[in-house]
Amino acid sequence: MKIGNVDLGARPLLLAPMEDVTDIGFRLLCRKMGAAMVYSEFVAADALIRFVNKSLEKLKVCEEERPVAIQIYGKEPENVAEAARIVVEKAHPDVLDLNFGCPVKRVAGKGAGAGMLQNVPKLLEITRAVVDAVGSQVPVSVKTRLGWDKDHQIIYTLAEQLQDCGISALTIHGRTRSQMYTGDADWTLIGEVKNNPRMRIPIIGNGDITSAEKADEAFNRYGVDAVMIGRATFGQPWIFREIIHPEEKLTTSWKIGILKEQIQTSVDRLGEYSGILHVRRHLAASPLFKGIPDFRPTRIRMLRAEKAQDLFDIIDEIEMHFLQ
Repeated sequence: MKIGNVDLGARPLLLAPMEDVTDIGFRLLCRKMGAAMVYSEFVAADALIRFVNKSLEKLKVCEEERPVAIQIYGKEPENVAEAARIVVEKAHPDVLDLNFGCPVKRVAGKGAGAGMLQNVPKLLEITRAVVDAVGSQVPVSVKTRLGWDKDHQIIYTLAEQLQDCGISALTIHGRTRSQMYTGDADWTLIGEVKNNPRMRIPIIGNGDITSAEKADEAFNRYGVDAVMIGRATFGQPWIFREIIHPEEKLTTSWKIGILKEQIQTSVDRLGEYSGILHVRRHLAASPLFKGIPDFRPTRIRMLRAEKAQDLFDIIDEIEMHFLQ
């Protein structure tokens, strides 16, 4: 599967863009685990054009993580197009992605992200402006949802309109904005878009991919060109390897080692205090620890830890007493 000239191979798995999650360290780890391409945290166009340092920091890319996509969002065509130019100049991403899918209130409630699903003409205007601004330099893709709510599931028509704007790929999350992240993702409409004979660009499916069986269903039943994985990576970046090599038996000790590597990478890149703040909620949410009796006090200790060694000690304690 190709996005523009970026060849991602057959049945690729992609790491979804997630705020406060997909920094360089986590992206590198997921690439190591088998992700064919990784996405940055989403970046506000308005902040980029004001050269806000925190947003510019999100544009940092290292060669080892490529191919990498930078995702931006905004609600004014001129601003988003200018932000796209800044991204291409500073980060040289392999793909530039437009976020029309984020459902959180501070984004969608202000008309950006999934909020754009209520203003399709402007959504398309933004897309055309970005393609015109940077499309000759980098493939432009879009990530969006089925629609605003169950009564306005517009993705079948919207997909064609976005293709006509010149995008190189489309990612569809199988929920509406009103669903947020609740309920089950509906892949039926994703499959209908993919099977639309008028669609020529790759269709990437997203939503509830938590196992090799679900990834196989996405490819085999719905025919998508790629699968994007988001929340299922929390506390288990090895999910990519499990899907790609289901015949392997990944041991608990090996997984513990990967979690420790994630801690160390986060600390090395962000400093101990910030690195621990960034990574400890991943650890507390890890499926590796689900089902352990009376685990709540230990989870609280994880979430309160402020030093790397404290986290390592807690993980060693868990392995010794609960996971043998």
